[in-house]
Amino acid sequence: MALSRDKGGGSLPLRQASSPPSTDTVKFSPFRSPPRRTKLIKDRSILVTGGAGFIGSHLVDELVDSNRVTVLDNFSSGKVEHLEDHLEKPNFTLREGDLLDQKAVEAALEGCDLVFHLAANPDVKVGAEDTKTHLDQNVIATYNLLESMRLQGVAEIAFTSTSTVYGEAAVIPTPEGYGPLLPISLYGASKLACEALISAFCGTFGFRSWIYRFANIVGERGTHGVIVDFINKLTANPAELEILGSGRQRKSYLLVDDCVEAMVYAVARAGGRVNVFNVGSADSVDVTEIADVVVEKMNLSGVKYQYTGGIEGRGWRGDVKTMLLSIEALERLGWRPKFSSRGSIERAADALLGKR
Repeated sequence: MALSRDKGGGSLPLRQASSPPSTDTVKFSPFRSPPRRTKLIKDRSILVTGGAGFIGSHLVDELVDSNRVTVLDNFSSGKVEHLEDHLEKPNFTLREGDLLDQKAVEAALEGCDLVFHLAANPDVKVGAEDTKTHLDQNVIATYNLLESMRLQGVAEIAFTSTSTVYGEAAVIPTPEGYGPLLPISLYGASKLACEALISAFCGTFGFRSWIYRFANIVGERGTHGVIVDFINKLTANPAELEILGSGRQRKSYLLVDDCVEAMVYAVARAGGRVNVFNVGSADSVDVTEIADVVVEKMNLSGVKYQYTGGIEGRGWRGDVKTMLLSIEALERLGWRPKFSSRGSIERAADALLGKR
């Protein structure tokens, strides 16, 4: 493993894979490295931005045994411990750097032919207090990456977007073709802007892209979100739980293992210029049901729920109250999630509580 802050640059012809990936089977690994069923991407040189974070580190677990993997992370929320199984592997490189530093990005891209772009500020709530954070850390960061890819001749990017680009969709389950896209949070707006930039680079410079509009992804190594929030609150006070909003906000949840498999599957199977996929489960649960699951998993009883109410029952400004994505496009491609929303919540709670 190499840990570096090297800088570099250059201008090269666009690089793309010359042959389709093959598959093989892997065994279950019980805790730090999540279970994976197949290796659909092989013999690639891959940059994972945000690869020390929650989803990114699980993606690295999936990719590293069959590819050369470089992680670029500024460790604002990512942790080296998430990657500790791979630090001594000769085909793994860990670089500390920020996407706002274009020279660092160009150096990380050297020799790569595929980018999984996960680095972002994922906190939807922060936009209501600081209007510039998502512009800088999501939009400008993505532009820097795309421009560095152009200069380095890297032509393929898989990007993690969000269901919040749909805003309060009038069609549920919401398909990828739904419009107009009217996000109600600055986070959603920033991700939609990133999608537009990626599409434009595909049209102008011949890139190929895969864009994932995520439901709520949950699981081991998660650092934020409703399950983590409930566990922290109940650890501090097992008798009472504050629930943001009305508790009736209903959304789709997907276990991170399923999420990573969908990401890899789409890259391996979808060959369009700009490939957009919803990634989620086929059903939804409300916040109160999630509270019930966490209370049960923590072996608590008699917990009093206190609802904050919020604006129109929302948990915060910009909170979408109802979200369920159509996953028919991925299903047509051949992928389906293993777990329902509730099943994902249950397994995520077990993992976060150390029960797995």
